[in-house]
Amino acid sequence: MKQLMIAIRVTVAFTILTGVLYPLLVTGLAKAMFPHQASGSLVQANGKTTGSELIGQRFTRPEYFHGRPSAAGSDGYDGLASSGSNLGPTNKALIDRVQGDLKKFREENPTFTGPVPADLLTASGSGLDPDISPASADAQVARVAAARGMTADGLRQVVAAHSEGRQFGVLGEPRVNVLKLNLALDQAAPVKK
Repeated sequence: MKQLMIAIRVTVAFTILTGVLYPLLVTGLAKAMFPHQASGSLVQANGKTTGSELIGQRFTRPEYFHGRPSAAGSDGYDGLASSGSNLGPTNKALIDRVQGDLKKFREENPTFTGPVPADLLTASGSGLDPDISPASADAQVARVAAARGMTADGLRQVVAAHSEGRQFGVLGEPRVNVLKLNLALDQAAPVKK
């Protein structure tokens, strides 16, 4: 009986220590040291939260840059459904989806004649990637510039200003956050309705 009471006390003590105190300490430190990131890296526009810079959003209108396809369900970019599609390269469903996305891209961007960057046709591992490559942004410049009444060169300057290089100069790939770029475009060249 004595051993059972010791085991129960140790279990209760470690539950409080590791299940309550430690998470509160780590959360408090994160909020104090990294408040933006600890709050979900939320992006504000016109006093409203418009999304997170960590989770992609579906943009379909011609005046906006479009992000990567989402593997997170038919609703797209659902943070609760984060996962890859787990479809192999020879899977008919994946091939059909990629071919459909390629056809749609060519219809939406008729002046772009080069090879379509892979990240515009393939979902990321999480299905929620908020970034596209600079090549993917450049492939959409003509469409977005025409829809916003901008010059392609002027739009490329906005894209360049919102492009990020490799982290520490070596990690990852150059990228453009689609949400932040589209919000910057709304400020720099609002669409006339």
